[in-house]
Amino acid sequence: MPYISGARLVDDKQVKIALTKISGIGRKKGLQLSARLGLSENIKIKELTKYQIDKIEEIIEQEHIVHWELKRSERTDIDRLISISCYRGIRHQDGLPLRGQRSHTNARTSRKRIQK
Repeated sequence: MPYISGARLVDDKQVKIALTKISGIGRKKGLQLSARLGLSENIKIKELTKYQIDKIEEIIEQEHIVHWELKRSERTDIDRLISISCYRGIRHQDGLPLRGQRSHTNARTSRKRIQK
């Protein structure tokens, strides 16, 4: 099983579907990537050559934000919200739902973490 950007790809799946296991790449980007490399729609991961796998890795590194870069940018966005003390930042800080969901009777899992 080949590893691309820290994700293990399943041999028996089509390339466009298997690429969705990489965080930051969905179905649309997976389809675009396989089309750009000239791969047929039905080709599976186990049928790829070493050169094709290296080419996929190279394109992903150059053009897409994946895995740790995505998580780092997400974390910096949350830290910025917390530092300016906006409503969403305070909700993040307290571990509560932040998009207007009811928290009086629901959101038990998020409230469970903050109880003492």
